[in-house]
Amino acid sequence: MKMTKSIGVLAAAGLSLTLVACSDDSGSSSAGGGAEGGTNYVLANLTEPQNPLVPGNTNEAGGGTAIQFLYSGLTYYDAEGESHNDLAESIDFDGDRTYTIKLKDAKWEDGTPVTANDFVDAWNYTVSESLLQESFFTPIKGYAEGAESMEGLTVQDDKTFTIELSEPTADFEQRLGHGPFKPLHPSAFDDIDAYGEQPIVNGPYKLAEWNHNENLLLVPNEEYQGDREAQNDGVDFRIYTQQDAAYADLLSGNLDVIDSIPESALSQYEAELGDRAISQPSAIFQAFTIPSTLEHFEGEEGALRRQAISLAFDREEISKTIFQDTVTPAKDFTSPVIPGYEEDLEGNDVLDFDPEKAKELWEQANDISEFNGTFEIAYNADGGHKAWVDALTNQLSNNLEIDAQGNPYPDFKGLRDDITSRTIETAFRSGWQADYPSLGNFLEPNFATGGSSNDGEYSSEEFDAKLAEAQQAESPEEATKLYSEAQKILFKDLPAIPMWYSNAAAGYSEAVENVEFAWNRVPVIYAITKS
Repeated sequence: MKMTKSIGVLAAAGLSLTLVACSDDSGSSSAGGGAEGGTNYVLANLTEPQNPLVPGNTNEAGGGTAIQFLYSGLTYYDAEGESHNDLAESIDFDGDRTYTIKLKDAKWEDGTPVTANDFVDAWNYTVSESLLQESFFTPIKGYAEGAESMEGLTVQDDKTFTIELSEPTADFEQRLGHGPFKPLHPSAFDDIDAYGEQPIVNGPYKLAEWNHNENLLLVPNEEYQGDREAQNDGVDFRIYTQQDAAYADLLSGNLDVIDSIPESALSQYEAELGDRAISQPSAIFQAFTIPSTLEHFEGEEGALRRQAISLAFDREEISKTIFQDTVTPAKDFTSPVIPGYEEDLEGNDVLDFDPEKAKELWEQANDISEFNGTFEIAYNADGGHKAWVDALTNQLSNNLEIDAQGNPYPDFKGLRDDITSRTIETAFRSGWQADYPSLGNFLEPNFATGGSSNDGEYSSEEFDAKLAEAQQAESPEEATKLYSEAQKILFKDLPAIPMWYSNAAAGYSEAVENVEFAWNRVPVIYAITKS
């Protein structure tokens, strides 16, 4: 969730998809329009999607969450992160580079059959239009940014197509449940933006209303025949601009499910909610990114300053005092819930708190070029981030003897717009909510050259080569070793400064039952029932 999916960028206690990968899941004070009138909807919080609801052009958690329940792809992930066939009747691999996909009988919400062309056309469109998620198709033969079509995709008949890769890719099949691999209705290409405002979908829900900055109302799709059938009358995703308001609505019975607890309630939410409080590990990584082109942060000088900044703030203290231990100080660029995670990686001592060494490195950088400006970290004020940004920049100011401060944006969308348009001129909060349970899913989108969520525009031939080796590994153990070697390069370059891993600190009201939060912190909406 990439959200997610860039990460994604995430709420303080929780992120993109955030992201996205990863993505931010902040809340708001306004409750949306379509939930009134007696229909027994599940009421949940969400952030306003950055873009129309087109899977290949969504890499933040607000849109990513909606897409997860509106569309069905070849596979889906259960609450534990295990992959299951969704629209795929079978996925056969020849042991080298080619997958043969056979589809189940399935329909779009308008009764149109879902065909192999719907997948192939959607994937080719994502690449040809260079949409935000196009880099996920890199392994397919014939991929090139902006290519009209990929020769590795071949439709055999309405229910069968093949995928030929340009080279072996260890986690390719794991990717197939992720958003950009969803199909598109044939009408989508007539006017993609209009389609994204009111998409024709094939998932467990369909979109009834989207009142921008107020709510998204999803109702069950009667044409859906898969395993994720809705157990409720629908879900009204309320758009909140303040997490405190969302939590107040939860306590008063005006919200059923909240996916991140505001900072102000972290010390008491478990007592207030009792067995309706959620606290569990999730695949969410939080950082702040320093753009590769930011003055004083390039070359040798930049490497020294990045290391100094990483050493100059105390992750343990912020985790305890601001987050009440609902986050865990980061040891790498991935997440402890992902298979292959290692806590003791070579080079990760740059994530320790060492203010004396930090000051020494900063002075070495000043010997190259004097830093006289203000170091700023941009963040979205609607996501509950002010407290940790203030604490972190205060430590940077004291330990490096510089002027460091936060740069608040009113909302998440405004921050993301400046980041994705590359007009932002400061460091900025970032993070990643995993799209699928793989170490590579954290490393490739965020740090590979041209990665879909590489918002700092980091580029390293050495790192890219190591990722390529990992994808061609003959075993998961060999891939893990190579991903660890790739992270050693990141510890040296620090394109983003790892901060902490977020738990799912969430909760639900007395009005709902069967509430479960998945491995990536997204509630399993379709399984929730109203009391």
